[in-house]
Amino acid sequence: MALVRLPRSLVDLFPALPRQAEVPDVGTVAELVASLDARWPGLRDRLCDEGPALREHINVFVDGERSGLSAPLRPDSVVIVLPAVAGG
Repeated sequence: MALVRLPRSLVDLFPALPRQAEVPDVGTVAELVASLDARWPGLRDRLCDEGPALREHINVFVDGERSGLSAPLRPDSVVIVLPAVAGG
């Protein structure tokens, strides 16, 4: 099962969404997002724009490498979702 770690800012928007979850039977980041959205409807809209594409301010890392929706996942992959940080 792929392991996904989510930011607190996202977790606060969805009741019962854990900061870390195991997601079975997914082969790509897009499938992982779809699986999460099936359990927590609306989550995909927070992560993705139409196209589909990741939102500009969302970064996804698979096993330490910055990745996109088409990135392949292994059963033991670790996926980290990070919002971009801006300031001035």
